[in-house]
Amino acid sequence: MGQFRQISTFVEVVAKGSLSAAARAEGIAPAMIGRRLDALESRLGVKLLQRTTRKLALTNEGAAFLEDCQRILAELEEAETAVAERSAHATGHLMISAPAGFGRQHVAPLIPSFLSEHRDVSVTLNMSDRVVDIVGEGIDVAIRIASLSDSNLVSVKLADNERVVVAAPSYLKRHGEPKTLADLAKHNCLAISSEGSQRGWTFRDNGKNVVMKVGGNMGSNDGQVLHDWALAGKGLAWRSMWEVGNEIEAGKLQTVLNQHAAPGNDIYAVFAQRRHLPLRIRAFVDFLRHTYAQPDYWRKSWK
Repeated sequence: MGQFRQISTFVEVVAKGSLSAAARAEGIAPAMIGRRLDALESRLGVKLLQRTTRKLALTNEGAAFLEDCQRILAELEEAETAVAERSAHATGHLMISAPAGFGRQHVAPLIPSFLSEHRDVSVTLNMSDRVVDIVGEGIDVAIRIASLSDSNLVSVKLADNERVVVAAPSYLKRHGEPKTLADLAKHNCLAISSEGSQRGWTFRDNGKNVVMKVGGNMGSNDGQVLHDWALAGKGLAWRSMWEVGNEIEAGKLQTVLNQHAAPGNDIYAVFAQRRHLPLRIRAFVDFLRHTYAQPDYWRKSWK
């Protein structure tokens, strides 16, 4: 407590411009302020302020120390605010964006439970597979399944996620199982397609991420369609475990090329950088993270 008081006194003296002004603000004698500064300089072993009867001047060491002290005090204030907000009452409207498939299975079903805990919050859930402009479109929080590349946004990891190549047993019986990445060229790959061009699949090979260009006679911009085609035995599909876990458990789909599964497809909550994040956003992100962290959540969702 004594060290903190010395630091806060030092910052206050510099801000007020004199010992007497800092003393008046705190309601104590200037001599007390002087003793705190003396104790601080003695403890640090450096002179922080050049003091005369007319003015104060920071030393070089004092100027550098002031910056650190101001940052520490600001972070402490922010931490106290965050704690207070957590115990406060979440209110207001929450605009959420999520990929269509994931949102349908793992966001929309959870919203009623979230709202039952936060009765003064309302929600709009927009589901789209495009990358939304969070700031421009007024989105409070977006759920994304990928690593974050925009440094102007903040991301919070909600859960691990693995992408796997799957196929129906009937397809593998007819065409065989690919053993290497090069074997993909021999298979009908069902990939996300946009404007006639199929999106590549990312794998791990020799310690590096590689993007494989795949081809096939069927493509779609809808992941659920690719999922259904794979179940029907029409080809290989590169899908997330949250989407195909139940069919794998049931034996309706089999995974291949597991040794080449690439990282970087985890599930994130993304929002604009804000020093004081509204409680409704923090509460929703915490709710999702806590729910997804339950040991049986994903297994239940597959059943």
